[in-house]
Amino acid sequence: MFGYDKIEVSLSFSWIIFILLILAAFAYSFFVYRFTLPPVSEIKRFTLAFLRFLALSILILVFFEPVLSLEKKVKVEPLNLVFVDDSKSMRINDGTQRVEKTFSLIDKLKGSDIKNNILFYSFASDVKQIDADKITDELKFDKTSTNFSKIFSSDLLKDKNVASFTIISDGVITEGSSPIYSAEKFGIPVIAVAIGDSSKKKDVAIRNVLFNEYVYAETPTSISATIINHGFEGQSVSASLFEGNSLIEQQQIILNESGVNSVNFTYTAKQSGEKKLSVRLNNLNGESSTANNVYPFFLNVRSNKIKVLLLSGSPSSDLSFMKNALQKENNFQVNTLTQVSSSNFIEINPNQKIDSADVIFLLSFPTKETSQEIFNRVKEKILNKNTPFFLMLNNSTDLSKLSQISNELPITIQTLRGDYLNAQPDLNSDELNNPIISTNINLNDWNNLPPILYTAGNILAKTESKVLSYIKVDNNRLKQPLIVIRNFASKRSICFVGKDFWKWKLQTATKNIQLYDNLVINIAKWLSITDEQKQFNVKTLRKFYSAGDEVEFVAELYDESLNPINDAEIDIKIKSTNDEAELSLTSLGNGLYEGKIKLLKSGDYSYLAEAKLNGKLYKKESGRFNVGDIDIEMIETRMNYELLNDLALRTGGSLFFPDDSELIINKIRENIRKVSDEKVVESQFRLWSNEWMLVIVILLFSLEWFIRKQSGML
Repeated sequence: MFGYDKIEVSLSFSWIIFILLILAAFAYSFFVYRFTLPPVSEIKRFTLAFLRFLALSILILVFFEPVLSLEKKVKVEPLNLVFVDDSKSMRINDGTQRVEKTFSLIDKLKGSDIKNNILFYSFASDVKQIDADKITDELKFDKTSTNFSKIFSSDLLKDKNVASFTIISDGVITEGSSPIYSAEKFGIPVIAVAIGDSSKKKDVAIRNVLFNEYVYAETPTSISATIINHGFEGQSVSASLFEGNSLIEQQQIILNESGVNSVNFTYTAKQSGEKKLSVRLNNLNGESSTANNVYPFFLNVRSNKIKVLLLSGSPSSDLSFMKNALQKENNFQVNTLTQVSSSNFIEINPNQKIDSADVIFLLSFPTKETSQEIFNRVKEKILNKNTPFFLMLNNSTDLSKLSQISNELPITIQTLRGDYLNAQPDLNSDELNNPIISTNINLNDWNNLPPILYTAGNILAKTESKVLSYIKVDNNRLKQPLIVIRNFASKRSICFVGKDFWKWKLQTATKNIQLYDNLVINIAKWLSITDEQKQFNVKTLRKFYSAGDEVEFVAELYDESLNPINDAEIDIKIKSTNDEAELSLTSLGNGLYEGKIKLLKSGDYSYLAEAKLNGKLYKKESGRFNVGDIDIEMIETRMNYELLNDLALRTGGSLFFPDDSELIINKIRENIRKVSDEKVVESQFRLWSNEWMLVIVILLFSLEWFIRKQSGML
């Protein structure tokens, strides 16, 4: 019908009630016009009754929130998408002829009988489609990072019938998160082609350094380094912690036969500010690479502990469990206020606790019982002092009071139905590397969480917000936001939609998984990150770059009311001990600016950014970054066989080596044959949210009124 195989209209409430109301509207409309004063013709009475019935029917339809679903089948040829790693590590000379074998495999794919079913892409820090006839010109193998997670983007599947992915790579990730979770959710088989040598070379390396990005002056913090070795068991190596070029601590360790050593350093910053630290190993004779003997990083040192206030509309398990989780973090001073009546709390000094809070958690708060006086104090903190906040939104929350801070919420609340759904989290694959849901949390642990009570209604994330998780109801994925964050104009907020999140703690506690505690701590840490200059913020997208990389700057500029400024001149002066450069940023609109510059000399760089309006200095901002201390693409010389094999197995694909070209082509051909050349295209339209519905209702009532007026009727 109309070119669609399936047309369906669904309502938020019962069809029976809807039909009864339509019948009632019909009866009412014709009952009203059975007699008229003055009397009019039967045709006119029928017309007036029909106009009113039609207008009332549309109003009833809007109230029931109708959604029109259209489904049709279109013929689309199945495709295999080939992703070729274009990073520097593909040029590592390990005797396996990485570049030559990659091009040889590509040539065989281009000459096969399935060439018309193949699209080629290069990937590094991003994914780019390349013309099959220009591959040798497009692939330079000179990119400075490898981000596998960019491959598994829903945008790449748009308007395509994808049968499988083929990834040609050494499997070494230097940017972004592991692709395993995203790949599994895609449900598309991955053919992994392993490039390079998977055998271990004789080497000592710093594999990882664990540290808190934000620490406090005069407070000792632990920095833990993991050191791996192969072929140097029993030998002694010196591990040192440096601040700049100043030695902080040095330890002599004997390399373990297991191949793994852990070294703990203690660092106490004397002053607040951004500090550059590094863990270094002395070079040993016979190492295959010394590039991995240094691990630099930046640490942000603050002056005071963060005061976190949990403000709850009533005593609850969510309050108790969140408080217990936050108290595990030494850098938090946790206070609670539990409302028991209009302006009374279980705890004392509510005004002082609200006024002194650095971060506020609103748990089912405000309620209808909350006094306006108390809420005004909270509103003052959020609106005028830009205090970051967390909101647990459910049916206990008073929406009329909450609307007073609606501009600062990460969501738009259109309606709440008053009931709850049993829902589980469904992470947004585009946000898997967000620190809130990934720091100290295994992404696979999210799959086993019990359902919480999700607040049913029409809740939308704002344009500038990010949805970290949607919901699953009975294993059906719904695009309804569960966890939403907003960082706009230096104002931060987070919303959890629902209640009984404490159940996640009980589920994970039995398995000794710290997901719940770490999630709550991550939330408070993220909220507490504030920029010293609220109106002008400038930063580089990364802290460490390789020599010759493009250093990318982004900036935000606002006036005193935090309205975006789009016509400023923003100039940046960049300096190191042996290099200087200048850069002007380009306006993108909405107060955002960006610019790139290529720096060829290695060193620690500082920058000073100046924003000018009408030729006069408006604001300044400064920061630091490093060029050349590490070349992340050259640190790991061994092919990551484990990742590529896991990626293939978890997605129902296969692992091959570049010499297996015939097997690879056969596997691609097999995957293409398995997929139907018919693709189901689905579209959904929320009829009730279309402004034309309201326009039609107004026109119908207006036409009815006009006819009545012309007929002299009251």
